[in-house]
Amino acid sequence: MKGKYTLAVAILAHQLGADAFAPSPSTGKIMDRVASSLFVSTTPTTDTKDDWSRPDLQGSSLVEDTLQQMESDVEFQELTKKIAKIGVDGMTKEERAKRRRALDEIGVPNFLQFVAEHKEDDDDENTSTNDADTSSSPVKSRTEQLYRSEPTILQLNIGLYCNQACNHCHVESSPLRKEETMSADVAARCLELLQNTPSIDTLDLTGGAPELNAQFRFLVKLAREWANENNRKLTIIDRCNLTVLMEPNQEDLVQFLKDNQVNVVASLPCYGEDNVDAQRGRGVFQRSVAALKMLNEAGYGTVEHPELELTLVYNPSGPFLPPSQVSLEVDYKRELMENFGIQFNGLLTITNMPIKRFADFLAKEGKMKEYMELLVNNYNPQTVEGLMCLNTVSVGWDGTLYDCDFNQQLGMGIVGESQTSKESTKKHKLDVFDIVSMTDLEKYSVRTDNHCFGCTAGSGSSCQGATA
Repeated sequence: MKGKYTLAVAILAHQLGADAFAPSPSTGKIMDRVASSLFVSTTPTTDTKDDWSRPDLQGSSLVEDTLQQMESDVEFQELTKKIAKIGVDGMTKEERAKRRRALDEIGVPNFLQFVAEHKEDDDDENTSTNDADTSSSPVKSRTEQLYRSEPTILQLNIGLYCNQACNHCHVESSPLRKEETMSADVAARCLELLQNTPSIDTLDLTGGAPELNAQFRFLVKLAREWANENNRKLTIIDRCNLTVLMEPNQEDLVQFLKDNQVNVVASLPCYGEDNVDAQRGRGVFQRSVAALKMLNEAGYGTVEHPELELTLVYNPSGPFLPPSQVSLEVDYKRELMENFGIQFNGLLTITNMPIKRFADFLAKEGKMKEYMELLVNNYNPQTVEGLMCLNTVSVGWDGTLYDCDFNQQLGMGIVGESQTSKESTKKHKLDVFDIVSMTDLEKYSVRTDNHCFGCTAGSGSSCQGATA
């Protein structure tokens, strides 16, 4: 089976060619009150739950409306000019300097030093330093390095093109990002690495809007076929913005996801229309509700089809931490069922990282120091062992390897020596063609920086939600 699968990958990769783009602990009562105050339920503007199905939106694109909103957004235009002037790398360096300046002002050292100083000691008070360094903690105080465990999640960012341009987006996706898209060769190599790494049990596809990339269905279909042929349990995740289900040529997308047993993890930062549209763009809420109803009709999120998981994702609309994931899920389920008749399995809460568009927002509002201080003051040592960088390998659209999706957007690739080329002995940023298996990366420590405080604040944050 293994040889047959590898051959199929090679053939399809050749047929697809290189052109991949196809337009087709709770943080406290105060923070909970702040977050809850933003969830003022908007009274539905339609008379019945069925009116929200909106079949008239099926096959209509959100792209033109998104582009118009981008053109009229003064802040976006200013940011675009700045990127054109100093480049993406220049913007990244500027963001990092602002975060570091904010931490210096409140007297906080670098992330790993801070974590090492606050590491919980589960042993007796007389435990020696040597014993502490051999503890189960992924952070070793002597070297102040973070060590990864066996990889279980392979996350692929297959392109930055998106039909939306959300103001919190840490990857800065939009309809303008047509060039940054995964090729067939990189996609095929990712499937081979999945095959070569038995510990990987989850294939996590993200973007942009991953469904609008030509490699999406290729990856899903071959990964599922291979998993079934080899009796390997594999969870496939589609990180969906929901509105993509309404885009032209995506009429069969829900059925495709169902046929290939793909779990849907969908963004919905609020259950009220005004809040969602303010963060994600005009008209997004109505399309999102219509998409959720389509998923429910196909069995997603329902008791009758437990194999079709539908998970929603909440992220704050401002510079505050998410409320309790458990309590917020209860609110979401009540509001979405009462107002729209929508069912789903669970809710993930994700903290806004002080990078990219959100970092720009913080800088413009003069709140970078305030937000970094919030993250530091709510540091929770129990979140460290659940950091997603410990068991996740993130792959960029060009095949470069990263510890997590946030490091990916900051250009912080995994640095090491190629395992496949005898000619290249110098250390460099590794890509999928430099390794034979994802386990080859276990010997390298995780790269961290001051944005990492976002993953250890409150109940913790990861692409899988709260971590503590």
